[in-house]
Amino acid sequence: MVIKFPSKEWIEQFMDVVNNSQAYKEAARTWEGDFLFVIEPDEKLDKKQIYYLDLWHGDCRSVDYFEDGHELPTTEFEYSGTYSNWLKVINGDIDPIKGILTGKFKLKGNKGKVMRAAKAAMELVNSAQEVETEFL
Repeated sequence: MVIKFPSKEWIEQFMDVVNNSQAYKEAARTWEGDFLFVIEPDEKLDKKQIYYLDLWHGDCRSVDYFEDGHELPTTEFEYSGTYSNWLKVINGDIDPIKGILTGKFKLKGNKGKVMRAAKAAMELVNSAQEVETEFL
């Protein structure tokens, strides 16, 4: 089933893929932290959309989806970029860590902790690539 990105259905399918990924479980076995993934509007997306992910020792314990204007949970990290740059990350054209270093993405939270988890970040991208996705 092809799922529209971004949407609540997409992040729920992503959670299933992550939780079935042995590679992610191994890469993130010591990771503790939750994220807001903020998809900023650009010429392809008209309003901000936000994903919440609770990542804990190789599992994605929960996800949620918000549109701009909703009250957001407090998280350890916030990773934000334009819709077009999110597509490039999902398609493997931008490494999620290099995206921070090159200014294509902004990270709020402990950058050192995220940088040390580069392999886990790449396994999240690999999981995103497994979701059959319809982009805008």
